[in-house]
Amino acid sequence: MRSFPDRVRHTVLFEVLGLALVIPGGAMLFNLPATHMGVIGVGSATVATLWNFVYNLGFDHAMLRLIGHTRKSLALRVLHALLFEGGLLVLLLPPMAWYLGMGLWQTFVMDLAIVVFYVVYAFLFNLAYDRVFPIPTVPQMAAA
Repeated sequence: MRSFPDRVRHTVLFEVLGLALVIPGGAMLFNLPATHMGVIGVGSATVATLWNFVYNLGFDHAMLRLIGHTRKSLALRVLHALLFEGGLLVLLLPPMAWYLGMGLWQTFVMDLAIVVFYVVYAFLFNLAYDRVFPIPTVPQMAAA
């Protein structure tokens, strides 16, 4: 399993790179002032950072309990990314609608584009992160 410092590094890198991509891209795509997209981006990143830490820790513990390890297959990576983004959508939709003065449905449709971006981004980022910073293996204890 990953260490606490490794999880912090993972979370910070994920959010900083994500913001660098989503703020200017979202402002252009949704024709919003960059300041509005910045507030949405930073607010969402703050919530996502906390959710990322809690979600990944819980997911790893569930994997350990259910299958005895934390190695993710391609299918499990896809499920991991989809469940993460679904939970984040539930957390973010109401405050985003309020801030932008939009209805929930309108905000949901707008947020779908951001969710699609982050599903792909999360998958690629985590795949790259695992290759750059592999999960340490715990040596098997020899039977006495």
